[in-house]
Parts: sequence; structure tokens; C-alpha cells
Amino acid sequence: MKSSLAALMTVTKSQQPLLRQMVKQHHLTVSEWQLLDQIGSGANTQEVLAQQTRLDTSTLSRQLKGLVAKDMVTKEAVGRDKRQLVYSITAIGTATAAEINSAFDALADQVFEHWSADERNLLQILLNRLAKSMERQRTMSLK
Repeated sequence: MKSSLAALMTVTKSQQPLLRQMVKQHHLTVSEWQLLDQIGSGANTQEVLAQQTRLDTSTLSRQLKGLVAKDMVTKEAVGRDKRQLVYSITAIGTATAAEINSAFDALADQVFEHWSADERNLLQILLNRLAKSMERQRTMSLK
């Protein structure tokens, strides 16, 4: 039997090609889709997006530029010096995110179709607990 972390690595390797296939239909990368989702949820500045996505500024800037070029988001310069950018999701971006999120939910339904509600809930509880533990470990390792 694999360890928990080894099993998660296997799941990730299986999941990534499926995610890439879903977003490729919309000419996005998985990272762009996740970023689009963040902007759609109200994260609208590079500072907030960098905190939530844990991306470095140059990577984040490049991905945002790609979303602007694809008409998924708009940017507006604000502030006295017009150097801060505020990003907003467009109607195209909203529709695209909704379609991808729907496909993602359908994938989850297919993966877990033979699982009981109790099994799904238990897995969700344990994964959330693992995520908190991993975040705590990441934070401690940065000190």
C-alpha cells in the first residue's frame, strides 16, 4: 500500500492530463483557469492574486497578460500614479470559467460515482485537514 503522500502524487499525475484537456478546449492553461476563477471570485489586484495563488510577480504578470490578450479579463490603472492595476473578469471570461467549472464538477461526479455520500464527506474532511497540515509545514519551512 502506498503512503498517503505517494498516493496523492499518483492522483495528481492522473488528474493533470484530464485538467489540461478540459481547459485546452477553451485555449487556456490550468494555471490561467485557476487565475480566472480567482479574479471571478473578487481577487482583483496583483498583490491579492499573488498571495492567493502563491505565484511570483513575473509569472503572475505573464499569466494576467495572457488572460487580457484572450479577452478573459480587463485591466484598469488606478491610483494617483496609475501604476496599480485592477483586473475584472469579462463576460467571455465568466462564461468560459463557468463552462470549465461545470466540466470539472462533471469529472468529480464521474470519479466519485460509486462512492457513498459518507465516503465523499470523509475524504473531503481528511483532504482539508491534510491541506492545513501541509500549509502549516510550508509556513514553518519558510522561517
